[in-house]
Amino acid sequence: MSVISIEGMEFFAYHGCFAEEQLIGTWFVVDLFLHVDTTSAEQSDKLQETVNYMAVYQVVKKEMMVNSNLLEHVGRRILNTIKTEFKTVEKASVKVRKMNPPLGGKMDFVSLTLEG
Repeated sequence: MSVISIEGMEFFAYHGCFAEEQLIGTWFVVDLFLHVDTTSAEQSDKLQETVNYMAVYQVVKKEMMVNSNLLEHVGRRILNTIKTEFKTVEKASVKVRKMNPPLGGKMDFVSLTLEG
């Protein structure tokens, strides 16, 4: 079993419970970890024997463009779509970070990590 990771994907999106967040938007960073059997790809050196990183990135990008109130909702949509579209993914985890959240103080980010 291997873990394919795509980390530090940055998106400007409009997720949040406050009206201002849905209007102004902010930066989000997504890390994705895919548990995949890569034995065939290790031997064949063929892309079709593993998970195509570009295709995975496009799924994450598409889900990040759908406005949500909660990071929980965004994360679950990403995991559900990954598991539906990439049958070789046995397990996955996603971390979604909202950069500079409007919480009334200085902080780098808030985040949510989900597994599925």
